[in-house]
Amino acid sequence: MKYESVINKIRTYLRETGRNGDLLKATIEVRARPLSTEEVIGDPEHEDYPLVDGREKMMEARVRGARGHAFTDMYGHWQGKLEEVCDIESANNYRRAILVATLNAVMRYRGEVAHTVHCKDEGPVQCAEKLPSFVDSEGLKPPFALVGYQPRLAECLATLGPLTIVDMDPQNVGQDRAGTTVMPPEEADEVLDEAACAFVTGSTIVNGTFHQFTELNIPTIFFGVTIAGAAELLGLKRYCPLCT
Repeated sequence: MKYESVINKIRTYLRETGRNGDLLKATIEVRARPLSTEEVIGDPEHEDYPLVDGREKMMEARVRGARGHAFTDMYGHWQGKLEEVCDIESANNYRRAILVATLNAVMRYRGEVAHTVHCKDEGPVQCAEKLPSFVDSEGLKPPFALVGYQPRLAECLATLGPLTIVDMDPQNVGQDRAGTTVMPPEEADEVLDEAACAFVTGSTIVNGTFHQFTELNIPTIFFGVTIAGAAELLGLKRYCPLCT
């Protein structure tokens, strides 16, 4: 699945939905802005999340009161109408975050998807606590590959079997996380070849690497709030039980 075809599918959905639902030219505004740590994740016990240390921000789009979130490392303020969002070029992570957050908000407004707003406080811990039962119910087996370091999920998966982590953040690459050395993205293919199951961050839909993980020959679960709408559109398995 080519990445640009995924982006085009999102644009097509927004345009068609806007026309059919009288949203495209309605006097509403889609706002996307970087949220503060407190707004997104509240006051969690742990401080090792990218949102807490400032490396990433959450963009939020609102469509008639419905909210949609998207992680990104490129962020800023933007506002405009839905028809303008449909024309945004997917040239960088900032623009893609606007498009993806808007998709999540529109699908939430239409009741087509849930869990589009990031969980707060002890939500990430509780999310990890639910993971073993999810793994069991889906019949997933180790060794696991975790693409995109999420501290609590990594810790949980490491208790279920052999785990290898791949991450783009240079602050994580080469470091010991959950008892394993984090591998760089250029070694993702090798890691995935040796895995029996992959958990992939939904942020890949924003950072432009999403297409690398949509046709793997192993069970693949996308996790997190960012991928909410795209997972529904594309029929992908998603894990995000505590987002609202």
